[in-house]
Amino acid sequence: MKELIKVIAFDADDTLWSNEPFFQDIEKQYTDLLKSYGTPEDISAALFQTEMNNLKCLGYGAKAFTISMVETALRVSGRKISATDIQHIIELGKSLLKMPIELLPGVKETLKTLKKTGKYKLVVATKGDLLDQENKLERSGLAPYFDHIEVMSDKTEKEYQRMLNILQITPSELVMVGNSLKSDIQPVLSLGGYGVHIPFEVMWKHEVVDSFTHVHLKQVRRFDELLSLF
Repeated sequence: MKELIKVIAFDADDTLWSNEPFFQDIEKQYTDLLKSYGTPEDISAALFQTEMNNLKCLGYGAKAFTISMVETALRVSGRKISATDIQHIIELGKSLLKMPIELLPGVKETLKTLKKTGKYKLVVATKGDLLDQENKLERSGLAPYFDHIEVMSDKTEKEYQRMLNILQITPSELVMVGNSLKSDIQPVLSLGGYGVHIPFEVMWKHEVVDSFTHVHLKQVRRFDELLSLF
């Protein structure tokens, strides 16, 4: 694999830094706030359904999540929820835009080593809100290690092909590193590229798929194990 690769692309959330645990914590606070209208399980299920219904128009990220929380609260409360509680929900959502950036173990050191070799172009390939993702990357301190930043509305084969065209490489010259088999890995494999899966401790259920094997797929347990592959 490494003989062919020209570009190593990295997912951001839950690959470079922790993200999903913050969303889960906010969701717990949200279900506690709405406990008068249903069990935590019922409120979470209603929220997830709203998120799925809104994906095509709102996409991913904290802003879309916040709108879905407000919409769900209005629905499950029969529009009886107070303006004070709506304001509380908005503040919960906005807090995600300021969450601390906690780099995962080995990330900075590994990127520094890969950059120093000069063998590969390093790219961030993430999805979500453009401004939010750019801000998180800036706060992470990792921006100097990357040659290109790609923020996609969704991680589809079409979006990855667009990135390949921008980078002027073929699929076989790309390896995608990420925690989500569904979003980070499968589309790239389908195009003929390579993937390295690094599982994270928690996963948003929309991203959960059955594990699988593929001749172009590797799996490592920790970020620094990438150095054994490249």
